[in-house]
Amino acid sequence: MSVLGGIQLVLVWVFFAVIFAVCLWALIDCATRPASAFTQAGKRTRPFWLMVLAAASLVAFLALPLGIAPSQFFWFLAVFSAVAGIVYLVDVRPAVAPYSRRRGGRGPSGGRGPSRGGW
Repeated sequence: MSVLGGIQLVLVWVFFAVIFAVCLWALIDCATRPASAFTQAGKRTRPFWLMVLAAASLVAFLALPLGIAPSQFFWFLAVFSAVAGIVYLVDVRPAVAPYSRRRGGRGPSGGRGPSRGGW
C-alpha cells in the first residue's frame, strides 16, 4: 500500500468514526430527554427516536472499516446512519430542548442570573 493509500484509509476511518460519534451523541442526548418533551414539541415519541438512533449507532459501528477500504455498501450504511443522527441533532433536539429540564437548577433564564454590578 502506498503512503497516499494509507492516508486515504485513515481519512476514511476518521470519516466513519465521526459518523459513529454523531449517532452515539444523538442517542445519548435522546435518552436523557424526558419523554413528555417530545410530544410537547410535536415530534415523534422518544421510544421511536431511541430505536432509530440505536439502530443508526449500531449500523455506524458495524460500518467502521477494519484495515481495509470499505465497500460501497458500507458507504451507504454510514450515510444512512449519519442522516438519522443529523436529523435528530438539527431538527428534533432544538425543538425538544425548551421542554427539557436539565440538571443543575437552571431557571428560565438559561443559567444566567440577574446581573451583579457591572455596566
